[in-house]
Amino acid sequence: MAEISFDDFLKVDVRVGVVLRAEPYPEARKPAIKLWIDFGAEIGERQSSAQITAHYAPEALIGKQVLAVVNFPPRQIGKFMSEVLVLGLPDEAGNIVLIGPDQPVPTGGRLH
Repeated sequence: MAEISFDDFLKVDVRVGVVLRAEPYPEARKPAIKLWIDFGAEIGERQSSAQITAHYAPEALIGKQVLAVVNFPPRQIGKFMSEVLVLGLPDEAGNIVLIGPDQPVPTGGRLH
């Protein structure tokens, strides 16, 4: 495991956002869902492609608070531009489970 400094950690901007819209993304190489996420007034709405189809249906994600890295450069995923990296952890089968707050928090809040 590579060590990083605390200053390096502070460079990673992880924010909480609310999923506004979610659609299947069958054109992706691996099954994915397109997400439109509101990160509040400072950052606004951003979109992401997430390989989370094993545990989530698009309609069940609306209104869910999720954590995402918001300061990576955008990445082209097929014909879709992913602007943030939604965070999750693999279950025993390797399928991603989203991480987010266990209680409601203000949209756009930064991870400390």
